[in-house]
This record gives sequence, C-alpha cells and structure tokens, in this order.
Amino acid sequence: MTPIDTDEDRRFNNVKPTAWQNRVPSGRYDLVVIGGGTAGLVSAAGGAGLGARVALIECDALGGDCLNTGCVPSKALLQSARVAAAFSQAWHYGVQSDSDPQVDFPTVMQRMRKLRAEISENDSTERFSRLGVHVFFGRAAFTGPKSVSVDGTQIAFKRAILATGGSPHVPPMKGIETVNVLTSESVFDLETLPRRLGVIGGGPIGCEIAQAFARFGSEVTLIHSKKSVLPREDPNAAAIVMEALERDGVKVICEATNVSVQRQPSGVRISADQPKNNLFFDVDRVLLATGRRPNIDGLNLEAAQVHYDSDRGIDVDDRLRTSNPRVYAAGDVCSKFQFTHAADALARIALGNALLGLRGRASKLHIPWSTYTSPEIAQIGIQPWSAAKDGTEFDSFTQYFKDVDRCILDGETEGFVKLYVRRHSDKIIGATVVGQHAGELIGFVSLAMTNRIGLKKMAGTIFPYPTKSEVFRRLGDQYNRTRLTPGVKGLISRWISWRG
Repeated sequence: MTPIDTDEDRRFNNVKPTAWQNRVPSGRYDLVVIGGGTAGLVSAAGGAGLGARVALIECDALGGDCLNTGCVPSKALLQSARVAAAFSQAWHYGVQSDSDPQVDFPTVMQRMRKLRAEISENDSTERFSRLGVHVFFGRAAFTGPKSVSVDGTQIAFKRAILATGGSPHVPPMKGIETVNVLTSESVFDLETLPRRLGVIGGGPIGCEIAQAFARFGSEVTLIHSKKSVLPREDPNAAAIVMEALERDGVKVICEATNVSVQRQPSGVRISADQPKNNLFFDVDRVLLATGRRPNIDGLNLEAAQVHYDSDRGIDVDDRLRTSNPRVYAAGDVCSKFQFTHAADALARIALGNALLGLRGRASKLHIPWSTYTSPEIAQIGIQPWSAAKDGTEFDSFTQYFKDVDRCILDGETEGFVKLYVRRHSDKIIGATVVGQHAGELIGFVSLAMTNRIGLKKMAGTIFPYPTKSEVFRRLGDQYNRTRLTPGVKGLISRWISWRG
C-alpha cells in the first residue's frame, strides 16, 4: 500500500510508520503473536495486560484486513451508498427534491479514508508500545518449535499464537494475467467511479460492493456460479437480497461457468457459459470476489511442526492448539468463521489457553454473522440444512416485518426474523434475520443463546414500542400459543368458571 493523501499519511504513521526500527529482541518472550490483525492485536494486548512479555510481528500494517481493507473502509462506503439510495427514495416519504442525488465519488473515498485514519489510532504502534508490546515489522518464519525469525532476527518464545489472517483468493481464470483486476483489498484505492463494473462472485463481499457501486451510479453486472447469490444463507432471505440488488440496478447473472476475461481497447470483456446461453459483456473494471485463502505462505510451518492445509489453513483442536502444543492459532487462518468479531472471540480463547492453561473451547461460542447489503442478512447457530445433517429436530417461528408497526411506519417492511428452537422446548438453537438493521437484531439472539434465554422469557420481556426489537416478544408469544393446546385451554376455562 502506498500513501495517497494526508489521511493516508496519518493512517500509515499509526499502523506502519516509515521511520520504524525494530528493536533488538531481549531474551525469551512469554508470547509471540504473528499477525497484526484483529486476532493478533487482541492476543497481544491481552497478553501484555496479563503481565506477559509479548512480541507482535506484522509483515504489512497493524489493523489487518478489518481496518485497512475490510470492515472499516467497506462499511464507510456502504453508508454513503445508503444515503444516496435514501435520497432517491425520499419522495416515498413525502419529501420532494428538484434534482436527483449526485454522488461525488472522490469525496466518498476521501470520507472513507478520513474515518479509517481516525480509527487507526486504536491499532497504532504507539498504543501497543504503551501497553508494553514489542512490535516487529517484517516477514516471520519459524526456525524451530520454539523460535521464529523476523527478516533474519531470531526471537525465542514460550508460547506463540498464529493470527496471520487471510487474503483474497484469485482463482485460475483464462485471461486473468492480462487484466488489472480489483480485489476486496485494492477496490478501496479507487479514485474514479468505474462507469461499468463487473463483479465476479455472489458471496457477501461481491453483493455488498455490487449494490454500493450501483447506488453510486455504476452499471454493475454480478456474475455468480450458483443458482442464487449468497448460497450459504437462508434461501428465502437470499432471494429478498437478490431482488433488492436488481431493484438497485445490478444485473445478476447466475449459474455462470467457464468465466474468462479479455483485455479490450475500451476495457475488459467478460465471457461465461450458462446452461442455455453463451454470453459476454464489456466493462471498465473487474472486481474478483471469489473467496479468501489463509495466509500461511513463507511461515515455514514445518520447522515448527505445525500441521496445515493450503486451502483450509492451520489445523487446530477445539482449544485452538496446533500440532505443536506451544503454538496456538486464531482468526481467519484457522477458522471457517471469517469475521472480525469471530477473530476477537477466538483470540481470547487462544490467549487464555496458551498463557494461563485454561481449557476454553471454540465450539462453545455462538458466533453470528451478517452481510451488510440493503436489506441485511444475519444468521447464527443451526440452520435447517445443518440440522438435517446431524439429525437435530427443531421447530421454527417466523415474524414478518410487514406485521410490525415500527417497520410499517419506517417503510421497512421487507424481511423477517426466523428463530429455530429445539423440538419440544423453547431453547433457541439458530436464527435468520433479513431486513434493515438485521446485523443489530441478531445481537439479541446471540445474547439469548449465550445466556440460555428461551422464548418463554422473551415473551415476558418488555421491549419499547414502537421498535423493531418487538419482534422478539411476538416470537415469544407465538411459542406460548403452541403450549395452549385444546386440553390446556379447557382446563384454564374450567378454572376461570370455578373461580366465579
């Protein structure tokens, strides 16, 4: 990454100072953390807070994907896109304007970089140095089961946590070497809005960016290999998002195979096959949103006796311990839950187990996830397809936003909350939310699952009116009505009559 403007200078001065000089390692560290993203920063700060001597090694910039190329910049852009969309839909609310919204894309990007620079202070070398962490910049490679080198400098450790994260996956594709493609990292370096943008990949990243750039004014075509976008989500929820994408102007092409790219004098030609069609179209830029792969290259994991898979990442047990009992891992490099909040939670388990000898288990975590399209999708726990695999019997309760007063008043009636409970109980084992602010609402479910709050207690909880959170009381009421069988109702009726 190269500094672009004063906000970028500020960020780099925080997370990768140009004048930084690594110190000479002093003795054996209690903990060496490799990787300065969310999992690494949480591990390093937590270890120092416990009084351990901690070394943190980062090959690029502190903050990792979340700060530099992930959550922070993407959500800043998505908010600008939401404002543009709200402006264009204002007439639905009786608000008239004499002109259509004009998106100033350079200003959008400047705002993003300004906010990213502000947040970067939380991940700065200055802050971690104050905490007592020894920060080293450079490439880490194990030299043995209890030692690592940073650009040739040896560092010995008692325990280590691998938190090297992941990177955009660039799949084999005909013509890819001739095209300057964008990824989820480089898209935030854009200064000019592409007039025509092709997005290859219909997962969360592809859908979020496709919708945002369509709202900014790009002609966006999204190409996906499956029958629908977001194939890992609830099919009904994914269908609602796909309709929203198309409503915002995204041309969605599904079941596309043999995708190839070819440089043209006026841009890039994308070609693909469909079951009944061979199609091609021209764009100015191509964004690859085809998944991520773990960052394990160059670590010399064999020297540390750490087992790994090039696609799956570091092999860990439920306590996040690798095949080397002195080395643990956390975050995207070892987990299927590739989210910042998951990296944070896993790092806390790895740290406690590594330094204190605790026995925390990753399988005990209830990890929600959210896709920040408009509407959003959020999920947690068991879903019908996963329940079918392990034979879990469940009941489901659904509350549609079209029947919630606050959603009606806000004009946000699209979507629903669906809760799954273990059969013959009120224990929540999973949920799907699709709608505006779904990522906020799934937090209620995460809180309930973590603290074993069932639907009966939800029914007895008072939520302010009118709010969207009222859906949970309504879902609790739905559950209670299932308990009011004809026999129970008859007994209650006789009791009421007997009381006179």
